[in-house]
Amino acid sequence: MKRKTLTDLFLGFILTFLICFNCGLYAEEAKPTSAELLEKAWAAHGRREIEDTLRYTQQVIDLYGAEADQQQAVLKKLPQRRPEIEAVASLNDVATAYFIRGESFRNQLQADKALKAFSTIVNKYPFGQAWDQRGWFWSVKEKAEAALKQLRGGRMEEEKEEEMIITEVEIYDKGTEFPINYSKYGEFIGVGTKDYTYVIKDRAGLAKATGEGVYPNTTSIKFDPEFIKIKKELVGINHWQVLNSRDLKTAFYKWNIAPEPPAIKQFHLAEILERSGLIKQALKAYYAILVHFPKSYSWTYWHTPWYVGKAALYRIKNILRNNPQLNLRLKDAQIQVINGFDNEVRNDIFMVNPGKLTNLDLWQKLLGKIQAWMRKSRPGKVLQVKGKEVKLIKYENGDWQLLVKGKPFMIKAITYTPTRVGEGPDDGTMQNWMFQDINNNNLIDAPHEAWVDKNKNDIRDKGETNIGDLQLMKEMGVNAIRMYHQPFKLNKEIFMEMYEKYGIHILLGDFLGKYALGSGADWETGTDYDNPQHQKNMLESIRKMVLEFKDEPYVLMWLLGNENVYGVACNADKKPESFFKFANQAALLIKSLDPLERPVAIASGDTLYLDIFAENCPDIDIFGANSYRGKYGFLDFWDEVKRLSGKPAIITEYGVSSYARGYSDEEGQDYQAEYHKQCWLDIAHNSAGFGAGNALGGIIFEWLDEWWKVYEPAYHDRKGQFSGPFLDGYMHEEWLGLCGQGDGKNSPYLRQLKKVYYTYKDLWEKN
Repeated sequence: MKRKTLTDLFLGFILTFLICFNCGLYAEEAKPTSAELLEKAWAAHGRREIEDTLRYTQQVIDLYGAEADQQQAVLKKLPQRRPEIEAVASLNDVATAYFIRGESFRNQLQADKALKAFSTIVNKYPFGQAWDQRGWFWSVKEKAEAALKQLRGGRMEEEKEEEMIITEVEIYDKGTEFPINYSKYGEFIGVGTKDYTYVIKDRAGLAKATGEGVYPNTTSIKFDPEFIKIKKELVGINHWQVLNSRDLKTAFYKWNIAPEPPAIKQFHLAEILERSGLIKQALKAYYAILVHFPKSYSWTYWHTPWYVGKAALYRIKNILRNNPQLNLRLKDAQIQVINGFDNEVRNDIFMVNPGKLTNLDLWQKLLGKIQAWMRKSRPGKVLQVKGKEVKLIKYENGDWQLLVKGKPFMIKAITYTPTRVGEGPDDGTMQNWMFQDINNNNLIDAPHEAWVDKNKNDIRDKGETNIGDLQLMKEMGVNAIRMYHQPFKLNKEIFMEMYEKYGIHILLGDFLGKYALGSGADWETGTDYDNPQHQKNMLESIRKMVLEFKDEPYVLMWLLGNENVYGVACNADKKPESFFKFANQAALLIKSLDPLERPVAIASGDTLYLDIFAENCPDIDIFGANSYRGKYGFLDFWDEVKRLSGKPAIITEYGVSSYARGYSDEEGQDYQAEYHKQCWLDIAHNSAGFGAGNALGGIIFEWLDEWWKVYEPAYHDRKGQFSGPFLDGYMHEEWLGLCGQGDGKNSPYLRQLKKVYYTYKDLWEKN
């Protein structure tokens, strides 16, 4: 063996010293996270700073590439639930870094480099997902494939749909009672208080009365012949994945044995029973939650509390309203969650009265009709009037009504942003539709030149002449659209034409710092509602809006914000009190400038921080909120707004996609139509003279499918962005329109009217 010389030992010492020195440097200066580097990369890419874009993305790849390779290697499919997605952060961020590089190279017309970057994603990191600041994850591979197709001169092929399995539930044991007299089997304690509980004294008798799928019956399922037949097949099935499928039988049996808390299990069993048309058994299942689990909660995709008992209560009300043949009413039921308007559950106090399902006799039916007629026809004297030409009226019975030029006005509005396929804000290609004239004929394209593809063949056939969106909306019954005065310039001529020729008003808004618009903040830092300079900038933005439009007859009301309480480039989610105090300050400014004293509304995020709004916004006239609670309407929204604030309310966004994975186009459109119908009926049933009496109307989201929502604007994306109460369990943001754009080749002109368009046409003629 060769002996080491002094030179060898010296060189070894130097090498060891350098290694240790470098280790010390890394210890002193922490390695940047992949998320931090990506944030800088996106920002640089948005500013078209090519050198910084490539530098930051390369750092992500160099520092986290090995870990990304390991995470990709152990995955067998694309993660679906948020915790699973976030668990492979390095994979997500490295895939996204390659995507940003590909986009940057594509913008520089360096096709070879762009192809290489996008191909790397498809081949090495197919399960990587990118976080969209609007609130969801998207598949990087899917967008990379769309980009590759475009670079190679083609279009994305349609995804192959999964085979649709259709099964129905047939109950083996329907139980012996309907409705169930719970007093026979146990004792109600503390009804109407925070100490409510129900103590079962005859479990066997109650189980016999309830039947299969209803707590506490856990034995009937074991003797069900169909369950016995498929019991072994259920072992490898994920109960969450089968929940929203059309295989209702498998879903029912799997959920009977699912390892979930009893309240969650009971709710989804009730849901499956209802979807199967087994209404009586579904009612028993929902009501069992009110009796046994009224204080239970779970979490939404957005990590906001979801109160199972309250949801079950309003499901029952909806079923009874839509099934009068049952001859039932739910008497005295109420679940109130004190401190339930934040994201904290430890401070919640539940006041519970499960009420009682009882049969209606002829006298009760007649009395109910008389009381309803009296309330509708005789609301009492007017207690409060706000505004001049547009008036808010409060009656003696507590109901609210909007009057326009002295006549009752129900807001039948829609969000109208007809974006051309291939354009999007993420890559700076989105044009302002209010001035878009692609064919240079001096007509604004979508409002005037849209035409209906009646047979949906993506070809303009004989007789399919220009009609324009404005005429289509008028025929549907639209009387208002929601618009913001930023970031695009508004076209007053179009607004005046809408108003004078088509009877369409404008709900005109300011984003109030959401997406950093109007505050002067950058996207990464976001609007700070305690920052004096941000406040000054936002008030100046509002001042400009009001001074420019205060004399325009088409302005119906002023609208502040857009679900700011969810965050996204603003800190209203972290400082809700500061936000609402500032919003009230903005309302006072508007009222000092508007000679017509039109109402001021807010567009919040559902009822999150509703209590803080009620305490800090005395000068905002209307509580509005974006709400996507499902096909049952808005549940306790109206009651809670009335109880906490006493103000009238509107839904500033609601809707659902027409696409659902595993369902046909016809079924998706049927569901969308039914969803909207129930939402509108819920609004109507809580307007003056009915229900809570404070509903002024709603704003549909939205008129036209927009292809840019999940990044790649030339591809009509089918991936669900986030989970929720929708047909397949996911929201598909690019399919929310009441009209489609076909294959996109004739955008922005072609319109394929969906079934929901005609549903509204019928509803709004009657209501």
